[in-house]
Amino acid sequence: MSGPDAGHGGGYGRPRVDSRRVYSGRVLDLDIDKVRFPNGSLGELEIIRHPGASAVVPFLDPPTDGDPRLLLIRQYRYAADRFLYEIPAGRLDAGEDPKACARRELREETGCTAGRVEPLGGFYTTPGFTDEYIHAFLATDLTRGESAHERDEFITVETFTLAHALDMIATGDVVDGKTIIALFLADRRRRPG
Repeated sequence: MSGPDAGHGGGYGRPRVDSRRVYSGRVLDLDIDKVRFPNGSLGELEIIRHPGASAVVPFLDPPTDGDPRLLLIRQYRYAADRFLYEIPAGRLDAGEDPKACARRELREETGCTAGRVEPLGGFYTTPGFTDEYIHAFLATDLTRGESAHERDEFITVETFTLAHALDMIATGDVVDGKTIIALFLADRRRRPG
């Protein structure tokens, strides 16, 4: 499991009895796990194994400002068959610290370097079939530079106010799950109380 603590959240021991890898790829692996369910019965589940990821909400203005500006990327996503507004994010390299990954992805996708990177929390993307866990961060004190997109990344960087980005969730212009969650976490963090 790629989350920070596989036993966290009321686990009931080691339910995996057996596992067989049926596919191994560049982004993920697919296993068929034989598991013991909480009632003691056995069954098989298809599980997509993922190394985990980091995502970062990059603020151009201090988050405590009235309506701070932030960066979103507009990226082509084949699975969605369209361009999506997202926050910078990417897979953890083997043994990579999640904060270091957030800094790397911010630099690669936006060209920005952050003076400060603070954790916002984390979440499983779709725990019904994958163990992917995303670590969310807030980045401030940005310095602009050159981006370094991978050959399959088609990205533009755009500036929005936080209020506008949150409105884009309500209007369906932002539909990426990690972006929605991280924007809400960032908005909550900046509010007193």
